[in-house]
Order: sequence, then C-alpha cells, then structure tokens
Amino acid sequence: MSRILVVEDEAIIRQSIRRLLQRHHFEIDDVDNIDDAKSRNMADYDLIITDLRLPGGLGTDLIADAGNTPVLIMTSYASLRSAVDAMKMGAVDYIAKPFDHEELITAVKTILAEARQVRETAPAAEPVAEAPTSTTTPTGIIGSCDTMQLLFKKVSKVSPTDATVLILGESGTGKELIARSIHQQSRRVDAQLISVNCAAIPETLLESELFGHEKGAFTGAATQRQGLVEAADGGTLFLDEIGELPLEAQARLLRVLQEGEIRRVGSVTSTRVDVRLVAATHRNLKELAATGDFREDLYYRLNVVELRLPPLRERGDDVIEIAEFMLKRSSEKMAQPNMRFDQNAINAIRSYQWPGNVRELENAVERAVILSDDDTINAELLGIDLSPDRYLNPAMRENLIERTPVEPPRDSPEEHHGDLSLDDYFVHFVLENESKMTETELARKLGISRKSLWERRQRLGIPRSKKK
Repeated sequence: MSRILVVEDEAIIRQSIRRLLQRHHFEIDDVDNIDDAKSRNMADYDLIITDLRLPGGLGTDLIADAGNTPVLIMTSYASLRSAVDAMKMGAVDYIAKPFDHEELITAVKTILAEARQVRETAPAAEPVAEAPTSTTTPTGIIGSCDTMQLLFKKVSKVSPTDATVLILGESGTGKELIARSIHQQSRRVDAQLISVNCAAIPETLLESELFGHEKGAFTGAATQRQGLVEAADGGTLFLDEIGELPLEAQARLLRVLQEGEIRRVGSVTSTRVDVRLVAATHRNLKELAATGDFREDLYYRLNVVELRLPPLRERGDDVIEIAEFMLKRSSEKMAQPNMRFDQNAINAIRSYQWPGNVRELENAVERAVILSDDDTINAELLGIDLSPDRYLNPAMRENLIERTPVEPPRDSPEEHHGDLSLDDYFVHFVLENESKMTETELARKLGISRKSLWERRQRLGIPRSKKK
C-alpha cells in the first residue's frame, strides 16, 4: 500500500483529500503547515501532495527535502507561470484547484506508477564504484564544477518524466549531449531519439521535413512521406536551435504539444503521436516572444523545465579535465602513444576564453595530436591565438582596411571606419546588406563560407530575418 503525505492548510480540503485517497486504498498522513511537513521523514512516503501556499512558506520548499520522493503541487492560484516555476524546481506534476476527484486520482496513480518503474529499472550499484566525485553522466558528459553537478542532478530528476525540456547554452557547449542523456535515462530509452537542427533545414522544406507530406501536396511530392515528428512516435524528439523555427512551423509544433497530434502537409486528417520533446537554443526565447519573432504560447509550453549549460570559460578546471579526456581519446583513435600536455599548454588552455566552447577545444586537441612529433603537446600545437583579431581572414582584412578613405556619416561619433572592431564591421555589413543580398552573396563578400556566416550570426545574435 502506497503511503502519501498531504500538506494542506484548509481543513475541509485536507479532510476531503484524505477520505478520497483512503477510499482508493492509500495510506494517508496529513499536516496543515510547512514546518510539520518538514519534521517528517520524507523517505517514508511514496508521494507528497502539497498546496503551493502554506503557513510558514511555499509547498515548493519541500522539494529539496523530498529527495527521490515525488512532489505533486496543487493550488487555487492557477496560472501557467506557477506551473512552470513548480516544475522547474522539481515538482513532478501540477494540479489546479478546484479539481474533480477523478483528476486527482489519475494524477496520483500515474506518478506512483512512474516512480515504481524508475525504481525497478534503476541499475544496481556496482560493488566497486567510481570515486565519490564522479564527474560524468551516463552519456559521458564531463563536469566537476558546482554548476555542472547541479545540472546533472536536474537531468536525473527530469529524465524519468515526460516533461518538456528547454536546454539553453552557447553553441558548442554540449546541448545535444544533455538531450541524449535525458533520453537514455527516460522510460523511452528503447525507442528512437530523433535529432533535428532547425537552422540547417531550408525554411521551404522545414514543415515537410518535420510533419511529413501527402503525395501531390506540392511540386516534387511524388510520394507520401513521414515527418520526423511522426518518426519519433513513442520516443524523444530533440529540436536544436528551435529559435530559428519559422512562425508557421511553430504553430504546428504547438499543436503537437497541446493535442498530441500532427497533420501532414496537404492532408485533411490528423495523426496521433506520443512524443517527448526536448528543445535547445542559444537565443533568448523570452525576448523573441516579446518582439513577436517567437510564439509566446509555444515558449511557455517549451519552458516547463529549463536547463542552462554554462560556457566553457565559466567552468573553471573542467576545461583541463575535458582536454585530458579528449587527448586520451584522440591518441587512441590515431594509434599514438600516451600523450600529455606540457605546462605551457595547460596554462594556455586554462587562460583561453574558448568562444567555440567544447567543440573548439576538441578540434584544437585533435589537431595537436595530428601535428605532434612526440608524446608532448605544447601550446603552439594547439593553435591558440589570444589576439583579438584571431578570426581575421584576408578577405575581411581587405574590407576592414579600405584602400580609399571612407567618410563617416556626419552624425556618427566615429572618425574613421577603421575604428570598428571586426565584430562591429560584421554586424554593420550584414544588417546593411542582408535585405539586398542572399546568404551566399553575403558570405562571398565577407570571404567566408555559408556555414561560417551562420555560425557567426548565432554568436553575435543577428539571425536571418524571417518572412512573416
């Protein structure tokens, strides 16, 4: 018999919940304030049901003390914002008062069943475990700093649920690895994880790729095709760079989250899907929603649980630990003897800002292993350049250093065009010419590839303008 603790300050509601749950054969303890609840041993209970606002504090204050015991939040202060905040703090579900009896019983049984399944499928502890300060997740993500340890804890709590997750972080920080970790620790682990980079698919094809299409839906649609959302049915769908999703596709995605169904392009019927959504972006979706570039209702649907990945420069000595791991892996991959960093290389790795984050570090280490003549990696082999113009290429230098003087606008505080930094020039050039040039033409003028143009847009926060 499952044991449940009910925390509710209104006596009539508390007694009503007690009688309801007892009729369904649950063992119930109840208290009317936060202090009495905290005095209990939370591990003795299979579920905690608590009101959001209580004498002495908030019901969400119990989440930290609950450990592995799931917490269901109920409140008459029903709002989507309250639900999001409660789920962010670790609540497994949220129910708004007044609720009917069947709704509460269904929620309780579902939560207890999921918790039981997690306990039954949890791997047994190894007799010889790793060091207590283990720094990796099941997918091998390395991180010893406090921020990463807190992130790992949140991942382990949210993974067994079906809650939608929004992962925030700069490019190259490992957002897809976190998504993969969530999938591998979820009850959907035996189903597919479908990963989609929303920025890599042309806008004209995006809806067809995600939601599929019927035969004859448009020119070239010779056969019916299943979309990636439908392909992820029963599993997890990871949408990377979701901030680049066009507004039309956002409306379709919102329907998936709200109704659990999709409609292929050109179809008049809907198809049911059971998909757990994990999304990622380096952009501020709240600001995009405020400017109308991202649907506000979709933002709140996505932002049930928010996980923020810190950039590599904010992770302290994690950068050395990651570099050592990558050095070992690259050495083994290339059949090189055991290699090591000299002290100058370690100092350079630690002091460099790594704007490309883990991806840039990985490339630097692999390059050093390839170029090394012995088993020692020095700073020069890493190719780390701490100068401010490290991204400068000949074509951009030509544009920065004009052969003929350019007179600045009269109202401009700048006296010389050359006073602009490389990033300033890039921003000015792109914003001034993007309405007149295609992405290919912009890249050619700047002397870079389209991929480099896209990556630089993301880093500087100037995405492609969209047709609404």
